[in-house]
Amino acid sequence: MNKKTEIKKAFRAAFPNTVPILTGFLVLGMAYGVLMEVKGYGTLWSVLMSIMAFCGSMQFVAITLLTTAFNPIQAFLLSLMVNARHLFYGISMLNKFKGLGKIKYFLIFTLCDETFSIESSVNVPDNINRKYFYFAVSLLDYLYWITGTLIGSIAGKFISFDTNGLDFALTALFIVLFIEQIKSKDKIFPGAIGFISAAAALLLFNADNFVIPAMVLIMAILLIKNFADKKYSSHPRTSEHLK
Repeated sequence: MNKKTEIKKAFRAAFPNTVPILTGFLVLGMAYGVLMEVKGYGTLWSVLMSIMAFCGSMQFVAITLLTTAFNPIQAFLLSLMVNARHLFYGISMLNKFKGLGKIKYFLIFTLCDETFSIESSVNVPDNINRKYFYFAVSLLDYLYWITGTLIGSIAGKFISFDTNGLDFALTALFIVLFIEQIKSKDKIFPGAIGFISAAAALLLFNADNFVIPAMVLIMAILLIKNFADKKYSSHPRTSEHLK
């Protein structure tokens, strides 16, 4: 099988998995494009931001940063807090991206919440090249977001309406993805850990500072559980041990 055929097969296999992201990203991208247009940034700037930044929630936050007095330290710290979860995504994807060659740099750049949810949970079919499957998922999601931004920016030039609440669309997508994940029995425990850790961090550190503490707490709990599982499985299950 030649390379072109392998890539086509990978895209056919990947596309059905990305349909929920397609619908979500088109709507979210349109919301972002409209908000950028309302704030005075044209189609070119909106699309370039989505191409170069591609960071979803931080792009919505950046609209405020772009329309107020620029504070580089504040912008850096805010970006770090909002996108801190990607540090943990990256660590968890090390094994999956290992040995994929130069294409892994594109996979790293385009790794977002929604792409991570697919690539971390979907089993690549046996007859599909793993490298091209991950590339197809990443590229499709990337293009969905850019396309949504383009449509929203153009639509924003001709449609006038109240944009209050549009930025909540991203939070709504996260909620839907969370619900879809915990429908699987083996995902209920990680989902519960994430929910409880986020709630605890929110109570202790308030809404402006809870992201990093929540991620650290989630990682600590999962590492402890992984260590305990390995330790338990390494013990010989003899009758004497069970006693």
